[in-house]
Amino acid sequence: MPISVQTIGLLIASNVFMTFAWYAHLRNLSGRPWYIAAIVSWGIALFEYLLQVPANRIGFTTMSLAQLKILQEVITLSVFVPFAVFYMRQGIDWSFLWAGLCLLGAVYFTFR
Repeated sequence: MPISVQTIGLLIASNVFMTFAWYAHLRNLSGRPWYIAAIVSWGIALFEYLLQVPANRIGFTTMSLAQLKILQEVITLSVFVPFAVFYMRQGIDWSFLWAGLCLLGAVYFTFR
């Protein structure tokens, strides 16, 4: 399997865990003390790091640090938008489109 595919796959999975760790407590644990939410989030974040660290190590063999970071940001937005809409039941506004266009520009300049 190509290194870029391995890296992207691991980063997507990592971002799913990251997004849940960072934001799902706002919906699921809103009635609990913040430290309970923090402990639950840390538990979820462990799985994020178990995927993110190997992804970056694998990706760094063929990509620059800047390319890995931009790739991460694109994946983050790609995971966050469906999470916000379907899980958190938030609406989409134009800012998502503008942010996506800015990221496309960043991808172009970083990978050219």
